[in-house]
Amino acid sequence: MSNTFKRTLALATSGALIVIIGFLIGTSVFSSAASNSMAEVLQAQTGSAPALSVIEQTFADVYRNVSPSVVAISVVAEREGSSLAGSGSGFVIDQQGHILTNDHVVQGATSIEVNFIDGTIVRADIVGEDPDSDLAVIQVDVPASALVPVVFGHVDDLVVGQTVLAIGSPFGERWTLTSGIVSAKDRSIRGLSQGNFSIGSVIQTDASINPGNSGGPLLNLAGQVVGVNSQIATESGSNSGIGYAIPSDLAARVAQEIITNGRVEYSYIGISGGDVRLSEIESLSLPNNLTGIVVSQALPSGPAAAAGLQSAQVSQDQTRYVSADIITAINGEPLSGIDELISYLAKYTRPGDTVTLTVYRNGQQVQLTVNLQQRPN
Repeated sequence: MSNTFKRTLALATSGALIVIIGFLIGTSVFSSAASNSMAEVLQAQTGSAPALSVIEQTFADVYRNVSPSVVAISVVAEREGSSLAGSGSGFVIDQQGHILTNDHVVQGATSIEVNFIDGTIVRADIVGEDPDSDLAVIQVDVPASALVPVVFGHVDDLVVGQTVLAIGSPFGERWTLTSGIVSAKDRSIRGLSQGNFSIGSVIQTDASINPGNSGGPLLNLAGQVVGVNSQIATESGSNSGIGYAIPSDLAARVAQEIITNGRVEYSYIGISGGDVRLSEIESLSLPNNLTGIVVSQALPSGPAAAAGLQSAQVSQDQTRYVSADIITAINGEPLSGIDELISYLAKYTRPGDTVTLTVYRNGQQVQLTVNLQQRPN
């Protein structure tokens, strides 16, 4: 009885196993057939990957060609008695290992580490810094054959609405490509120097630029560097659609002077002022279409004052100008505002040069010859 029970139980179990195995085999066969069928359906539906559009291919080409030139920079800096870690971007400018970046990326650095996209990691030394333009040159000891220098474009060739690309390391996400347009030209931003001098001819872009992008290139679709990504206008600390890039013409000049001379010399005109506004048009009885720079102060020791430019006079209640010189042109080039004057001086003049200012004064135009000095430290 007991044996019969055991035998019957064994047979019953064996039968159950046969059923289970048969079920699993059947499921496997069904699943395999279904997978093959699904794969055929997917293959029929998807086919080969679609070809890139012309603009997509252009973006991909620029990234492929330029990303080997772009580096991720990690620094340890001593600032106000504390040791701080920071990061940014930069790009190779020659085969001697010189890399251009923002001064605020490496300022005060005691250690600089440079990462290339091929995995190479090396130390870098600071060659020179220019706080006035927020630019710096560092150098790595890497074989020339391993370096891919960028090609500089000309900011004057840019037009508002033109597509631009940025490569950098936003929030540590290295070699990130973003795109946008040139939102405006000839903006001005503040440098890092204690003199609080402005940087002119700055490019405004809506290409996504965030912390870590600083020092990376802004590129046209030919893969040429047209700017060095530097600052953003933001209330949150991240991109809000307004980024600023230092123009390539200025960047190339600054880099060359740092490498050659160890420092950069800027011309100095010695004024403070602002754009002509409606309030000045009304208080000074100016023509409605007059543009230029209202000279609030011609610094006493400056070259403009020596040439005869006058500081503005204000009303007794300090609410309006009662007289003021208006600079309307430099060397015959009309000026719409102070940003254009800053740009012109930085791009086209050097200390010791002579420029002619066209000045609107008391309803008349006068010409003043100014001998530019070297910008004070």
